[in-house]
Amino acid sequence: MDTIPDLTLVDPNGAPVKLTALPRPLVVYFYPKDDTSGCTREAQDFSALAGDFAGAGVTVLGVSKDSPKRHANFIAKYDLKVPLASDEDGAACEAFGVWVEKSLYGRKYMGIERATFLFGKDGKLVRAWRKVKVPGHAAAVLEAAREG
Repeated sequence: MDTIPDLTLVDPNGAPVKLTALPRPLVVYFYPKDDTSGCTREAQDFSALAGDFAGAGVTVLGVSKDSPKRHANFIAKYDLKVPLASDEDGAACEAFGVWVEKSLYGRKYMGIERATFLFGKDGKLVRAWRKVKVPGHAAAVLEAAREG
């Protein structure tokens, strides 16, 4: 994937979110599940830097397979400042290559790999972070976005 995929997700209100229509530079971060410890921390970290991303002219969008209603509850519970979108059919997860086999306590299952993608003003992929570790990640993405 070299450019923003032409996909439409759904926001917490049920409205369509067309990735190619979002303002750029664009950060799309994928996370496994709303209201789990790592995912909550990541959303809070991006939210804490939302003003800095906006000041740098960078759009941020968090994506998981959770339903729009679950996203709305997650946003309200933690007063999140970054928009979230639902990929219930998994089309975006497939396009970005983040729907992967995972393992927990020896049990294999399919799930979302925590990953972040930065696209430039031209819609081209600038950088991808795979198998993200949450601490310090949002700040690293902001720094990379500022560097362009």
